[in-house]
Amino acid sequence: MAGRFFDAAIELLRRVRDEDAEQIEAAGTLIADTVATGGRLFAFGAGHSSLAAQDLVYRAGGLALMNLLTVPGVVGVDVMPATLGSALERVDGLASAVLDCSPLRSGDLLVIISLSGRNALPVEMAMNARALGIRVVGVTSLAYALKTTSRHASGTYLKDHCDLVLDSKIAVGDAELDLDTVPAPFAPASTVVTTALLQAVMATAAGVLADRGIEPPLLRSGNVDGGHEWNSRVFREYGDRIFYRKE
Repeated sequence: MAGRFFDAAIELLRRVRDEDAEQIEAAGTLIADTVATGGRLFAFGAGHSSLAAQDLVYRAGGLALMNLLTVPGVVGVDVMPATLGSALERVDGLASAVLDCSPLRSGDLLVIISLSGRNALPVEMAMNARALGIRVVGVTSLAYALKTTSRHASGTYLKDHCDLVLDSKIAVGDAELDLDTVPAPFAPASTVVTTALLQAVMATAAGVLADRGIEPPLLRSGNVDGGHEWNSRVFREYGDRIFYRKE
């Protein structure tokens, strides 16, 4: 089973690398453009999609300017009951309230991660963000738009309201394995693939900035000598664009 899962995940990563290459380059360039023009970077995901968003924030080797856009109750499974998070994703109007209270503004960029892209929260967030002049990169599985029904009143999906869309290629149901003796499919790979996909985008952004003669605002590990000093310099230089350090 372990070997089968690794094979499935590797195949998905290969497909994303080969089939999404143009979109990855475009997304990385858009992020570099935002950094170069003074914009701020944010990432959002609900439920397990939040794991990939969190992986971009305050991350050694990552862009210091990436901030987590939090929605109480939907970021992870830290609420009780855990099913509340899933219910909140389907609440109309929640995304509007979050954006109204957030520091996001025109010229910023928001990465929205939603495997299905069908719930009201990510769809509404993308719609409203773009209306505010915020560029949106959506990370989703396009298969869901073909095989499921939208839960937003418009009948649309996250993919329909983005400046750029990255397709994770994950099959509907997010389970890569099956077995005759197991009644349900199992072994989800969306976190592995989505995280790798987004780190490829961030790597592209760093490379684009360097090609333009701009030092990418990267963080170093606090567990290597000089790491804290390096990060303190980056925090001072970009403090007005880093919100996870503000009280």
